[in-house]
Amino acid sequence: MTPSRRAVLAAMAGGALAGCAGPQSTVNRSASVTGSPSAPAAIATGRGTPGSSPPATAPSASRAVTRADIVARYGHAVPHTWGFDAPAVVHALPTTGRVIALTFDACGGPGGSGYDRALIDFLRRRDIPATLFINSRWIDANPAIFRRLAAEPLFEIANHGTRHRPLSVTGRSAYGIPGTRSAAEVYDEISGNQTKLTRLLGKPPRFFRSGTAYCDDVAARIVTALGERFVSFSVNGDGGATFTPEQVRTTVAAAPGGSIVICHMNHPRGGTARGITAAVPQLLATGHSFTRLSDALH
Repeated sequence: MTPSRRAVLAAMAGGALAGCAGPQSTVNRSASVTGSPSAPAAIATGRGTPGSSPPATAPSASRAVTRADIVARYGHAVPHTWGFDAPAVVHALPTTGRVIALTFDACGGPGGSGYDRALIDFLRRRDIPATLFINSRWIDANPAIFRRLAAEPLFEIANHGTRHRPLSVTGRSAYGIPGTRSAAEVYDEISGNQTKLTRLLGKPPRFFRSGTAYCDDVAARIVTALGERFVSFSVNGDGGATFTPEQVRTTVAAAPGGSIVICHMNHPRGGTARGITAAVPQLLATGHSFTRLSDALH
């Protein structure tokens, strides 16, 4: 990772994924994508050093990867990164064209199981595709809404975890949310919702984003071993559902081609819907188009 890339990721930490953090979050709600970090910055040291885990490979089609498999392979691996960046984590689309992926998290749990109907209805009216990262708890709270969203080709459903934990093998936290504490707990966080989504959708989800989008490099490899791709973001569109409509509009409308934009669909009282409603026409007017992740990442 280049120094400039590391600086961008560290700055984005200040954008606060507080929409996932819940009501007790102490994240700076006025921070912007380019503001000063108010959470631990991403670090990247010792990549490839002794003790790091081997590169992950996709599971064999003939046998599912089990919890015991993950513990045996990664149980003693030592992580060397923490933040928004790790090997195999996707931050942007593989294009320099004017194509943008809008992604919306639904985090679930206390303070996070709402449904931004105005946002989704706008995307429907304007025929704007999007990828929805949905947590298991949100599905349980909104089963009928989930079924409708899952049935719409305009949207694709991705895995936002089982308990909405930062993905760590050592228990590191982000924004006050305790992370998973071992390779076994990483497996549980991914596979619990993976199993639920596979049953509800009839096929496994292709993409995963952890609670808060934080991960370490070992946990990121476990995501790959379980057959999903860890997708982070390049533009923090709504500051964890804390931005005003104007902040959302300004941030999203400035997204360059190839961006993966993260926003939230579980805080209907926030500024996300009005900001997206204003930003999308601006982007369309300048020749941008929108894509689901599965249509851009092959």
